[in-house]
Amino acid sequence: MPEFTNPPKRKSPSPNWTHFNLWNRVQNVFQEIPQSFKSTISVSGIRATEIYAFSEVLGLTIEEEVVRTLNDLRSHWDPDGQYANYRFVRQAQTFPDVLLSNQDMSEIIMGIELKSWYLLAKEGEPSFRFIVTPDACAPQDLFVVVPWVLNNVLSGSPIVFKPYIESARYLAEYRNYWWQTIRQARGNVQIIHPSGIQPYPRTRDEIADQPAEDKGRNFGRIARMGIMDDYVAEFGDVPLLGIKVSRWRRFFKEKDSD
Repeated sequence: MPEFTNPPKRKSPSPNWTHFNLWNRVQNVFQEIPQSFKSTISVSGIRATEIYAFSEVLGLTIEEEVVRTLNDLRSHWDPDGQYANYRFVRQAQTFPDVLLSNQDMSEIIMGIELKSWYLLAKEGEPSFRFIVTPDACAPQDLFVVVPWVLNNVLSGSPIVFKPYIESARYLAEYRNYWWQTIRQARGNVQIIHPSGIQPYPRTRDEIADQPAEDKGRNFGRIARMGIMDDYVAEFGDVPLLGIKVSRWRRFFKEKDSD
């Protein structure tokens, strides 16, 4: 039995929430990331057939640098110094990837699930999965995708583009709605949810929703649900060294198959 008979609705934090204005400013700061992002990475000597092997490792480093950029832009999200004891911190192996918290981690204001997307990947769309159960997401938590490429395509430093920003909880609910309703599967569409989950879980907590049947291992592939289609399509015509991203993708796919 599907959980939602109608599509889930986005629910923002209450305007009365103490940190509501901060939450809005953080989203605005993410829009400034492309102009403010500076990377310490410099890559050279990569052949066209090797770029995909490097992109995954580079993506993880870029995510670290996005977090550093957020902290560098403190004056934009904390113009009055109200949050002087807070900073964005990357955490490993649990949800969300990034926390805005005070120094001793005794108070967490919000979380960000941060994903990098290599624009020249063969799939032409983000390939990551998001399988976190909705109960693990606080209303203020965000899901953010940051596209990137090397500035000289096969060499140079990473540059990033306008991010995709969505409510993490809404995305988790929409994923389950899509799985059970929109895709109109004939098999078992049940989703098994972990119990007793709250926002900002511990590393050892089981927080993943699990489909009862998933032969193609497609559960959680956000880019295949249609929700990102317009955003993803924007990048096909982005020029890199005077050549559209879509043409670079075809070039790399042909090289990879040679």
